[in-house]
Amino acid sequence: MRYGYYLTEPKGPDPIGGLRDQIAQAAEDGFTSAWLANIFGLDALTALAAAGAQAPAIELGTAVVPTYPRHPAVLAQQAMTVNAALGGRLALGIGLSHKMVIEGMYGYDFERPGRHMKEYLDILIPLSRGEHVKYQGETLKANLKLTTPGAGFPVLVAALGPRMLKLAGTVADGTVLWMTGPKTVAEHVAPTITAAAAEAGREAPRIVCALPVCVTDDRDAAVSRANEIFAVYGQLPSYRAMLDKEGAASPGDVAIVGDEKSVLAQLEELERAGVTDFVGSVFSNKERTRNLLIGAARG
Repeated sequence: MRYGYYLTEPKGPDPIGGLRDQIAQAAEDGFTSAWLANIFGLDALTALAAAGAQAPAIELGTAVVPTYPRHPAVLAQQAMTVNAALGGRLALGIGLSHKMVIEGMYGYDFERPGRHMKEYLDILIPLSRGEHVKYQGETLKANLKLTTPGAGFPVLVAALGPRMLKLAGTVADGTVLWMTGPKTVAEHVAPTITAAAAEAGREAPRIVCALPVCVTDDRDAAVSRANEIFAVYGQLPSYRAMLDKEGAASPGDVAIVGDEKSVLAQLEELERAGVTDFVGSVFSNKERTRNLLIGAARG
């Protein structure tokens, strides 16, 4: 299992410089990848291009870019440009986002999101490989070929439900998870996406699992803190469904929390479940937690 680090959006007058420092430190510490969310702050792709091009060699991923606000050809062109700027180190994580965001904030129709993602990938993936795409879907169409440099990078789908996991295994390179515990990975995510990839004659997919992590001697306090920080994810339907599958009452119940021995045991459980890349989102006791993750990353 590879170890990645979840980047935090820097505050202050130089966020790109702060991000560059985080990426450089992650590379120095031995992490194989660093991941940036795309919510309502920095545009993840632009920020990774600006900061990552000046940082040491490490894979840089988006976790994740929402699909609806950008035509797949536009996103393909942007991602290819970023991949060229990074020297081929981009991992493009994309996702549907949530109905309250897509309909309530952006004003797009969130009806039949599975159809939307299929049509989106039907355009995005071949374009991002330098192919000509002539496509007519129910909601999306395209007839073009991009001459953008930077073709060829992994595309990972934030897939949680069975249909999305099968789609990710069939046409994409894997999935990026959040708030998804080891039981759910082992019994739902890994078998579904792996079977879909095998049936399509594709290589085994990447399962990138990002979770909150904290090394501490006071587990109860850390779980309570995680519940405060990540409370919204217990309310969003897609993540709520994953918590329910895990038998978790709240986000803190899937956080990787405990002393060094306990945290290492939980990471080993994720690896046994089928996780290929663990991405730690350090939320408390940062120095102690980071030191453990560094040790695990370096083997």
